[in-house]
Amino acid sequence: MKIRDADIVLVPGYRNSGPGHWQSRWQARMKTARRVEQAEWTKPVREDWVREVRNAIAEASAPVVLVAHSLGVACAVHAIQDDEDAALSGKVRGGFFVAPPDVTNPAIRPRHLMTFGPYPRDPLPFPAFVVASRNDHYSSYEKAEEIAADWGAFLVDAGQ
Repeated sequence: MKIRDADIVLVPGYRNSGPGHWQSRWQARMKTARRVEQAEWTKPVREDWVREVRNAIAEASAPVVLVAHSLGVACAVHAIQDDEDAALSGKVRGGFFVAPPDVTNPAIRPRHLMTFGPYPRDPLPFPAFVVASRNDHYSSYEKAEEIAADWGAFLVDAGQ
């Protein structure tokens, strides 16, 4: 599938993605990319964030590729895995999930990020990549490896 044939749904994490962030640069370069906007970027509420992702998928007019970063990964996966009738998840054809945080780690800061945990652990209904680094402050590489395996996703080691 080519980019022009898909709706690229960008799901930023905690505090959004600024102008120099890779998601913002991708959005500027991909005509079919659009960002999920959240009402509150610094005090995320799981139900609100998940609803916005589900709305973005529902509004898509082409197959969807989810491109999520950090807390956006947790949000996107909850939106898909909590889809009881599979109407939304059937529209998603792929996922690109970068730096999924360990939302079950009590040492995570700010602590309200834990409200996005635990992750659903069922295999994803579409092909996905999980990109993880060895020095992420929000998750160990081993945790990302475990999550990717549970989801049936291909894990990419981004190094340091």
